Amino acid sequence: MRVLGIETSCDETAASVVEDGRRLLSNVVASSLDLHAQYGGVVPEIAARSHIEAVIPVIDKALKQAASDSAGSWDDIDAIAVTQGAGLSGSLLIGVLTARTLAITKRKPLYGVNHVEGHLYANFLTQTTLPGYILPSSQPVFPILGLIVSGGHSQLVLLRDHFDYTLLGQTQDDAIGEAFDKVGKLLGLPYPGGISVSRIAEHGDSFKFRLPKAKMTGVRQDVLTLRTQKTNLTGDESVDSGTRSQRPKPYRHSYDFSFSGIKTAVLRLAQEQIGEDFTFPSTGLAARLNEQQKADIAASFQRVAIETVVDKTVLAYEEFRPAGVIIGGGVASSLVLRQALAERLPCPVEYTDPKLCTDNGAMIAALGCFSHLLGQPQADPYSLDIAPNLSM
Repeated sequence: MRVLGIETSCDETAASVVEDGRRLLSNVVASSLDLHAQYGGVVPEIAARSHIEAVIPVIDKALKQAASDSAGSWDDIDAIAVTQGAGLSGSLLIGVLTARTLAITKRKPLYGVNHVEGHLYANFLTQTTLPGYILPSSQPVFPILGLIVSGGHSQLVLLRDHFDYTLLGQTQDDAIGEAFDKVGKLLGLPYPGGISVSRIAEHGDSFKFRLPKAKMTGVRQDVLTLRTQKTNLTGDESVDSGTRSQRPKPYRHSYDFSFSGIKTAVLRLAQEQIGEDFTFPSTGLAARLNEQQKADIAASFQRVAIETVVDKTVLAYEEFRPAGVIIGGGVASSLVLRQALAERLPCPVEYTDPKLCTDNGAMIAALGCFSHLLGQPQADPYSLDIAPNLSM
C-alpha cells in the first residue's frame, strides 16, 4: 500500500511516496529559503508563489523516484495525503488544492492530515533504499511520549495508539525554534537563525551567563484527568502498608512551555554586555557585540532552551512511563538536544534522519498510510479546506 504525501505548510514544497507506513520510496524537497534569506524570515506571499511553481514538478519527481521504472505511474499510488494545517494560509492552499485536484482526476482516496502530528510519524519510517538516510531500526511501540520542537511548534504528547493521544503541554507564546531564530537575528547571524545560533554556540561557554527558565503553573484539564485516572487505577494497591509516607508522590507540575521570557532576557543581557540600558534598540546590538560575546550568549541561550524541553520530557516520562520516546520537528535534528535526552532519559531513544526532521512529504505520507490502513475518515476532494491554526 503506497501513499503520496504532499507538504506545503511553510517555505518547503515537498512530496514523498511511502509504502505500508514504514518504507521510504522517495523524498523530494524544493526549498525557497534563498528567496527569504534577504528578508530575515519567511515572507508568506513569496512562499505561496514558490509553491505554485514547484508543486507539480516536485510531485512528478517523487513519483518517478518511487517507481520501479522511469515512468512514475499513478497506478502504484493507493491514496493521497496532504498537510491541511497548521501553517501559512497561502502555502497550505496550494498543497490542498493540488491534492484535491489530483484526488479527483486520478480517483484516489484523499486524507487531510495534521502537520504537527506528521513530524512524529517520521519516526515510523524504518526502511529505504535511498542513499544518505539513517533511519530507526524499528518502529516505535505504544504508548509513546512525543516531543515536537520546531519553528512554529513546541508540544509534548502522550500517544496511547495511532490517533489516540493526549496533548500534555505546548508553548504559550514563542516556539523553541522561533526563539532560536529571534536570538539569531538579535545577534546579527545569517538566516535561518536557529542553525546559526547552534554553530556559533560551539565556540562559546554555555555556563557563561544565567538565563531564566519559565515556570508554568496552569495544568491542562486533560492532564488532570490522566492523573485522576492513574490514581484510581493504582489506589492503595501500590502501597505495601498503606502509610502516607509510602504513597506515590502526586504530580502537580505543568507541561506547558514559554520561550518569550528567555528571548527578552537575551535582549537585556546583550544590552548589558555593551554597557547600554533597555532603551538601546535591538537592531544595533550585533554591531557592538564582539564575536566571543555572541558565542557565549548563543551557547548560554541554547543550553537553557534545550534544558527547558528536556526537563519536561523527563518529568513526563517519569509520570507516565511510556514504552518509548520520539521527537520530531526541525529542532529535533539538534545534536545538543539529542545528547541531553540520551543522558537524562533511562530508555534508549532512536532518532530519524535529520533530513526528515525539517518539513518534508515523507512524514505526511507516513501519517497518511496509517490513516488509510486504520480506516480514518477520508476527506472530500471537493470541499477539503485548509486549517492554518490546526492543533493536535
